[in-house]
Amino acid sequence: QLQLVESGGGLVQPGGSLRLSCAASGFTLDYYAIGWFRQAPGKEREGISCISASGDSTSYANSVKGRFTISRDNAKNTVYLQMNSLKPEDTAVYYCAAGRFWGLGYLETLYDYWGQGTQVTVSS
Repeated sequence: QLQLVESGGGLVQPGGSLRLSCAASGFTLDYYAIGWFRQAPGKEREGISCISASGDSTSYANSVKGRFTISRDNAKNTVYLQMNSLKPEDTAVYYCAAGRFWGLGYLETLYDYWGQGTQVTVSS
């Protein structure tokens, strides 16, 4: 079964950190660009970070730039999202997605596989 599984979400205080993981099973991530998306209550899902299949290129939405870092470990078939200096407005369900395309992008139709999502809540 081909699937992505996110983990690492939870409740954290403002200013805190979390590291999300996105693990693939049934296929290798080596040839896939990986995107992280999030959906806050009452809002549309938005792309916040992406890493190319080669790992050489990354991108970030302005809302997370300088606070979040995306990385990949192909040996572990896993992609990470390190989230620092978390704010209440970062509260959302976070999804990872894998797409077999060259470069970077947030267009959801580029992505073939999606995880089930992990909840991140930033609150005091």
